[in-house]
Amino acid sequence: MLEEPLAMKREYDIIGTKSMSICFFACVLFLCCTVSVASAIDGCGDGPCAKCHTLSPAEAKAILKDLGDVKDVRMAPVKGLWLLNLEKDGRQAEVFMDFGKKNLIVGKVFPLEPGKLSRLGTTQQTPAGTDGRVIDTDLIPLDSSIIMGNPKGSRKLIVFTDPDCPFCRKLHVELHKLEKIAPDVAIYLMLTPLPMHPRAYDKSRALLVKKSGNMLDLVFGGLEILPSGKDDGREALDRVIHFANENGIATTPTIVFSDGTYVSGFRDAESLKTLLDSKK
Repeated sequence: MLEEPLAMKREYDIIGTKSMSICFFACVLFLCCTVSVASAIDGCGDGPCAKCHTLSPAEAKAILKDLGDVKDVRMAPVKGLWLLNLEKDGRQAEVFMDFGKKNLIVGKVFPLEPGKLSRLGTTQQTPAGTDGRVIDTDLIPLDSSIIMGNPKGSRKLIVFTDPDCPFCRKLHVELHKLEKIAPDVAIYLMLTPLPMHPRAYDKSRALLVKKSGNMLDLVFGGLEILPSGKDDGREALDRVIHFANENGIATTPTIVFSDGTYVSGFRDAESLKTLLDSKK
C-alpha cells in the first residue's frame, strides 16, 4: 500500500486539522500526485540542499495561489522537500512540496529510527492534534526558557517558538489569553529561531538575557532588538536549539504538554485549555 512507505518517515501533523474545512482539505489532497523524491534530490548529495534548490515565499504563493496564502517556506527535515504553511479563510495547514515544484504531500512522516517505530503502533489511538511520539520533558532545558503565566502553576505548557514566525506571533497573543482562563498553568517559552529567519537568533539571545515580559511582547509584536555582547545569551539559546534538533522539533510553534505529547502549529487559547484539561 502507498500509505505504508510514506508513513515510515518523520511524522508531521497538518496544522489545525480539525479546523480545516472539507473543501480546503480536498483541494490540497487533489493536488497530491505521486511523488518521486529520488528524482527530486539528484545532485544534492550530503551538502546543503539550499545551495542548489530555492523556493521563495513569492514563488510558492504564485504556485499555490488557488489553495491559499503561503505564510512560511522552509527546508523539511526530509531531503528533497520543502515544508510550507498555508492559510485560507483563517484555517492553517502544513504541506510538503518536492524540489521539482510539481507535487504536494499531505500527511504524516515518520523517522526510521531504531526503537521508535514500534512505539507508533498500527492501531494505537492518539489524542487529537498529536503525532504519536512522546518527548521526554525531563530533558527539556527549562532553565533556558522565559516563563509566562503562573511560574508556580501546577500544570506546565512548553512552547517552542520563534519571534519572527507569523504563527508564533499569533500564538503569543493567545498565550496571554490563556494566562487569564488557566491561571494554574506555567508557560515555558523555548525560543527556537528557525534558520529561515536570520534575525530571529539575535533577537532570541537578547530576550534570554533580558527575560522581560514587556520586551517579550514588543519583540513578538515586531520590535527589532540586538543583544549587547556578541556572546550574550548564546549558550542558553544553543541548548534549546540543540534539544529541538535532537528531538525532531522543526516546526514553530510546537507546544509540548506535561505528558510529553505535543501539537505543532497555531492554537487559540480555548483550544489550548481544552487540550490541557484533557491531560488531567
